[in-house]
Amino acid sequence: MARIGEFRRRRVLVPYGENGAALTVEIHGARWLLAFTGEAALARYARARGESDRPWRYRAVWGAAVLDAGVPAEAGLPCGVLVDAGDGERGLVLPPVVGIVPEAIAVELPDTDGGAPEAEPEHV
Repeated sequence: MARIGEFRRRRVLVPYGENGAALTVEIHGARWLLAFTGEAALARYARARGESDRPWRYRAVWGAAVLDAGVPAEAGLPCGVLVDAGDGERGLVLPPVVGIVPEAIAVELPDTDGGAPEAEPEHV
């Protein structure tokens, strides 16, 4: 949970498209907002996508705003956050579960061990 608190208190870069909406990716039935800890991380992502030759527009926002306002704004699919997508173990997956995103839009984790599920971020 410490990494979630660290993310919430950090300024991150959120790239956006022509329509002004935050860029997202859809993977396995969920939508993921993209957030980067700096321009270098965003540049690595652009290179990995083969799109480093185009300009990337972004906003610098607090991680808390991404989780509390950005994620709920994404309608339709469950939405989490990929931090530094494409950076392997340096990246972070913040799934759309209670304890990470607002409870009203969180999905439930399957209870596989008989106890209450705990929200834990994962590495990308």
